[in-house]
Amino acid sequence: MRSELIVSTYENPRALALCLASVARQRVMPDGIAIADDGSGPATKAAIDAFAATSPVPVRHVWQEDAGFRKAAILNRAIATSEADVLIFIDGDMMIHPDFVARHLELARPDRWSSGSLIRLDAEATAAVTEADVASGRVFEIGWLRANRAIDRPGTWLKAMPFPRPAMAALDVLSPVQRAWGGGNASAFRAAILKVNGFDETMRWGGGDKEMGVRLTNAGVKGRHLRFTAPLVHLDHPRGYADPAHKAANKARIRRIRREGVAWTPDGIVKAPAPSQPAP
Repeated sequence: MRSELIVSTYENPRALALCLASVARQRVMPDGIAIADDGSGPATKAAIDAFAATSPVPVRHVWQEDAGFRKAAILNRAIATSEADVLIFIDGDMMIHPDFVARHLELARPDRWSSGSLIRLDAEATAAVTEADVASGRVFEIGWLRANRAIDRPGTWLKAMPFPRPAMAALDVLSPVQRAWGGGNASAFRAAILKVNGFDETMRWGGGDKEMGVRLTNAGVKGRHLRFTAPLVHLDHPRGYADPAHKAANKARIRRIRREGVAWTPDGIVKAPAPSQPAP
């Protein structure tokens, strides 16, 4: 069972370098890493090249021209060109816990997708993070997170895994949180993603990842939420691409897709209607 970690990024080489520093500390490495780049410039390529030079697994840079927010399109390209069986997705502004990849692989099933949550840093804490903080593991320690204002409620404290892993795994199962695909912390078998034709490239920002999770569920691939056992820390950044009206329209679309049981998008990896089903 081959695995690939797909890291989405756009013009944030400092965050990407911190992200990749956390990838380098994984207890279980993926078999490969793909950087899904939505049109970044030379500084991002330099960060990728520097990481690739010392990475123990192959690193590929999947790039497309900058034409606005097209995360779904570059993710689809990375999926289509991957040779892995299991794909794990994170954003390039995330720092992943050393057990992150291992936990996703432990729960990988052909009929299951998994998605976890995150711990957010504010702008001040984000500016202060160093690669030494990542390499030492401090960014995942409860004391460091609390000192940097990241633990603001009991739920966030639990996301930092304060108890032994069996207890945290039990909390995963007992958590009442809705199973929703979160693009910064998710995984599935590549075959399952191809079954629903990947991400809908027309949705742009605001729910496109969740929409694919709904279609996976409609296709019989059930979601599993890893709220407390696959932690990652999110680096703050501006969102100039955010469009509240577009996000509201996407929410309505997701409700319709869930209601109608839609599984295939004609605007995904393949630009075509759903394949015809064989006659009974």
